[in-house]
Amino acid sequence: MDEQTPIPTGYDINEAHRSGFVAVIGRPNVGKSTLINGLLQEKINIVSPRPQTTRSRQLGILTTADYQIIFMDTPGLMQPRHKLDEFMVETAVDSLNEADVVLFLVDGSEPVGPGDQAIAEQLQGLDESIAVILAINKSDVTAAENVIPHTEAYRALLPEATWIFFSAQTGNGRNELLDLIVQALPEGPRYYPADQVTDVYLRDMAAEFIREQVMLQLRDEIPYSVAVQVDQFKERENGTTYISANIIVERDNHKAIVIGAKGSQLRQIGAAARKELEALLEGKVFLELWVKVEPKWRHNDQALKRLGYSKPE
Repeated sequence: MDEQTPIPTGYDINEAHRSGFVAVIGRPNVGKSTLINGLLQEKINIVSPRPQTTRSRQLGILTTADYQIIFMDTPGLMQPRHKLDEFMVETAVDSLNEADVVLFLVDGSEPVGPGDQAIAEQLQGLDESIAVILAINKSDVTAAENVIPHTEAYRALLPEATWIFFSAQTGNGRNELLDLIVQALPEGPRYYPADQVTDVYLRDMAAEFIREQVMLQLRDEIPYSVAVQVDQFKERENGTTYISANIIVERDNHKAIVIGAKGSQLRQIGAAARKELEALLEGKVFLELWVKVEPKWRHNDQALKRLGYSKPE
């Protein structure tokens, strides 16, 4: 399949048009968000080398005249340690039941682990109408001597599943994977306008882009206990977008680290986040960041709900 470019609203739908929801699941940090951003050719999901970067389900919508794929980027499946983890795992599991296709993403540079085995066991219990594709990622960093043994071990988890070995980072094999997804979709109509690429509001994307920079620039345990809440998101008359946001941490010493000496770290986070936000919004952004301490917010139902980490009632 040639590289497909999303088409604007108003174009006709070809005969035998395919559409459906694709749940992208796997252990933390196997490349789910990188893959979806690459397929969409647009950044809608934040990416970092830290596990558990994705916390909520996000839709990425890829539309052509021949198909519409609604990717559900889910949090990595892991053993929950607190209420935030419980929300993340529940979100990922719920996506399985809503999917037409499940894309099980694994890290081919590493051997099969207990987490992969647990996910495979869940997938074996899915309804037969749900297609499963085993996507073995990171072909670009897999040692040559590990390609065959690792591939065979992952294939043994789901012997009946269609599979592919590819790289989300370089794009090698990505179009072939897209082919497999399209072929597995049922025929159906568009669910979203052709020019819509995500269901996430700009305000929420801004919060995620800020959190991404915290995760990229702070290399200890702090990123796991950080949340971002946008207080104000306003477009001013001069075309500048004003954004005010709070970076939430759990401890006073974490606050000091995020701020840095004389505010240096916070300014660095703000500058990097503003650059990403200006690319997203295609205009100037005035960004104000504050750091607040909320002890054990990941264990608090009310805090999780306020920060958007709870299921709709």
